[in-house]
Amino acid sequence: MGNQVEKLTHLNYKEVPTADPTGMDRDEGPRIGVSYIFSNDDDELEQQQDSVHDLGGENPALQPYDPQLHEVECSVYYRDECIYQKSFSEEDTQLEGDEGGGGHLSTYTPENLLNRCKPGDLVEFVCQAQYPHWVVYVGDFQVVHLHRLEVVNSFLTDASQGRRGRIANQLYRYKPLSPAVVVRNALEQVGCKDRDLSWRNSECFAAWCRYGKREFKIGGELRIGKQPYRLQIRLGDKRSHTLEFQSLEDLIMEKRRNDQIGRAAVIQELASHLQAAEEEEEEDEVHHHPGAQTAVE
Repeated sequence: MGNQVEKLTHLNYKEVPTADPTGMDRDEGPRIGVSYIFSNDDDELEQQQDSVHDLGGENPALQPYDPQLHEVECSVYYRDECIYQKSFSEEDTQLEGDEGGGGHLSTYTPENLLNRCKPGDLVEFVCQAQYPHWVVYVGDFQVVHLHRLEVVNSFLTDASQGRRGRIANQLYRYKPLSPAVVVRNALEQVGCKDRDLSWRNSECFAAWCRYGKREFKIGGELRIGKQPYRLQIRLGDKRSHTLEFQSLEDLIMEKRRNDQIGRAAVIQELASHLQAAEEEEEEDEVHHHPGAQTAVE
């Protein structure tokens, strides 16, 4: 990438620093990586919903939703510490007392979620072809969330916009604050909007309320030096691909983009990138070993 900071409005896997697929973080010395400038993805979600109605098509929120079919399994590492994991393997998802057998990644209707939520819980609403929307449950059927560039207080059923959801307390592995502090953090931000916002999307806001870490805020980390964050994307068959980022904020934006485009599109995108990389390596080998080219011919 060179010793410069590149600002991109979209992600191209060929331009993203990658790490060893096994997850080993090789020390290549200090370097300045990529800084990503993204638009607010929750606004994009609203535009998608509006366009569905404008075109007279079927609302994605009404279509059947299978998390294992649509969502990307991934892990997030800060240096050698796993700080986030989404996995559908039985040992990772099964919870004690979970009669449904689906573990913490099971999704429920908004009405069903009301019977499961406790104050301080994080809820992630999911739907095919849309960004996940995160909220903080504050009790009395109400949630606080970042919606259209404003922190608002809504009823959970209204915030869901018909989407299924899950309690998302176990995705991040940081130590949570007490439920009372989580609720207070959320309620104190109600009414904050536009330029006063310190979070780029609903997930960063909700996670900040629960864990209180500045890494979830806009500009909460300096983007200099070696990329300490790794996003390991599982491709299936014990295969994975790892991307490196200089801030948790940038990594979350990419993770959410993957959720929005869906598992099949991510795998196809990565397959194209990996194939191109392999072809480049083969060309380099041919140039360095002319005899090999003669043998092939």
